[in-house]
Amino acid sequence: MYPATSRARDRFVVERRAARTEPDPWRYQDLVVEDERAADGRVARVATVFLTGRECPWRCAMCDLWRHTTIADTPAGAIAAQVAAARQALGDAGVAAMKLYNAGSFFDPRAVPEVDYPAIAGQLAGLGRVVVESHPDLVGARMDRWRDALHRHGGHAAPALEVAIGLETAHPHALEQLNKRMSVETFARAADRLRRDGVALRVFLLVSPPFILAGEQDAWLLRSLDVALACGATAVSLVPTRAGNGALEAIAAEGGFRAPSLADVERSAQAALQHASGRARVFVDLWDIDRLVACPHCQATRRNRLHVMNLAQQPAPAVTCARCEAATS
Repeated sequence: MYPATSRARDRFVVERRAARTEPDPWRYQDLVVEDERAADGRVARVATVFLTGRECPWRCAMCDLWRHTTIADTPAGAIAAQVAAARQALGDAGVAAMKLYNAGSFFDPRAVPEVDYPAIAGQLAGLGRVVVESHPDLVGARMDRWRDALHRHGGHAAPALEVAIGLETAHPHALEQLNKRMSVETFARAADRLRRDGVALRVFLLVSPPFILAGEQDAWLLRSLDVALACGATAVSLVPTRAGNGALEAIAAEGGFRAPSLADVERSAQAALQHASGRARVFVDLWDIDRLVACPHCQATRRNRLHVMNLAQQPAPAVTCARCEAATS
């Protein structure tokens, strides 16, 4: 039975985890380069560095990112070394922006030591934008000091700052059940702080989050998108909810979760693009999308359709596969 209190939910989530392998805190997990539609309408090359650091203190029911984190605090100098290695690996790839995703909150001092801010900022000079992620509770004074470090060490070449926050869903019951220890109201307060400080907001929304009835998923996605837009989001990333962390399997067994299909993702992307209608960019997270493809004959075509929609910011023609008789709309 899924627990009713946050402390019991913490235990529920942790007890269902698989064995973990402690990663090297001096090496980043991965480096991905992709094209992304920028706010000015141009297509820019963006690098995402999946950093290695201390595990997030929140125990969200849907999260599996703890697999790539350490139990101990991130040592001083490690994040700066990872960012330096990523920039060296990129060479002359023509990257205009960089996302620094640390499987938690960039402003968690035990995950990203504040003493490292100057060295990290120095590695980012010349980029147009840097994106970091954060829980809304940590959007505050450390964010200001990070932005100041970017300006101090980047000078006229300092990148603009963007903060990504996982709202996940605006469904009040589902958001509370996810064990994120946040509400739409706390999200809105963090978004207001970003707006007042001139920091751009990116929002993560889940496709097919747990604790929402199947027949209500589409409506709540659009309501969640409305909340993100009302709070000033300039970009919204749709993240298909991933099974495999143990907790979601247990929730699914109780009828509280159904993993999304590729058709669910395609339908959600089209609806969100139409609903946002140019008010913000809407992207589908494609990093792990191939796991949702049941038919190898249409896999590349359907993935490419979502990529085209990400870049064009408008729906693309449906794909029909004669082999699996699957159609997107």
